[in-house]
Amino acid sequence: MNLPPQTAGRPTPLRKKRVYKKTVFSLYLLLAPSIVLLFVFHYIPLYGILIAFKDFSPYKGIFGSPWVGLKHVNYFLHDEAFWKVMKNTLILNFYDLIFGFTAPIVFAILANEIYHKTFKKIVQTISYLPHFLSWVVVSGVFYQMLSPETGMVNDLLGLFGVKPIFFMTEPSLFRGIAVFADIWKNVGWSAILYFAVIAGIDTSLYEAAMIDGASRIRQIWHITLPAMLPMIVLLLLLRLSTIFTVGFDRIFTLQNPLVLDVSDVTSTYIYRLGLEKAQYSLTTAIGVVQSTLGFILLVTANRLSKKVVGMGLY
Repeated sequence: MNLPPQTAGRPTPLRKKRVYKKTVFSLYLLLAPSIVLLFVFHYIPLYGILIAFKDFSPYKGIFGSPWVGLKHVNYFLHDEAFWKVMKNTLILNFYDLIFGFTAPIVFAILANEIYHKTFKKIVQTISYLPHFLSWVVVSGVFYQMLSPETGMVNDLLGLFGVKPIFFMTEPSLFRGIAVFADIWKNVGWSAILYFAVIAGIDTSLYEAAMIDGASRIRQIWHITLPAMLPMIVLLLLLRLSTIFTVGFDRIFTLQNPLVLDVSDVTSTYIYRLGLEKAQYSLTTAIGVVQSTLGFILLVTANRLSKKVVGMGLY
């Protein structure tokens, strides 16, 4: 029996249900490895935070070590050295937020203004490359370039009669060098998301603006930046959640004893206490407090963002 023309070829409800189940099963199957890895490497180790509330001994184990409550939290909260490294951490993060966070935004906008497509792709590709270098290599490059004897920078300054400057041993210059090194290494990679947002902007908006006589600056201000705003807010909120910590690799490879007063941050402080002095409980307590403060700051900033600009993480 032939079906009526209006129903021929239409999937039946039963077939729709089967296709739906098959699709959902395939998606969950693809998601399964990520869920397993997340559970194994992020959720199972969470019981390790118990070390922060115990006098941990490797011989007794986590559950065999005696409880001490908030002893370690009270200790580092009253430790002058901890507040010194926390101050260095916040100052360095403030510089990273002002310069390091805005650099990819500016770079993405400027790269988008390049009319020659081939040259634009070359610029973007070159900007990605430093991201794949380890901080050991990057720090070696900066030490070599800023060397007072063989460094390129001092050679150029010498042409103007400036005496060699010991950049890497000057405390007042360390933070600027650390921020610049991070920008040089990650600006291209961090701008990828902004490139994707800009690529999705309707070109007819720019054409209409040009017809109305808008300059390139006006087009950026009224079209490009509003389109980038949701992504900027999202990345800013995620950045704020890590404001109480600084990446260990960057600071550890760039610092030296002569700049320790300004370069010692929480990650290097935890490294010295935990691995060199075996104070596992104290360093775990510091990590727990850092994570808690980061979570509180993230939730607060998200609520404030939703009230001010009407968007947030959730």
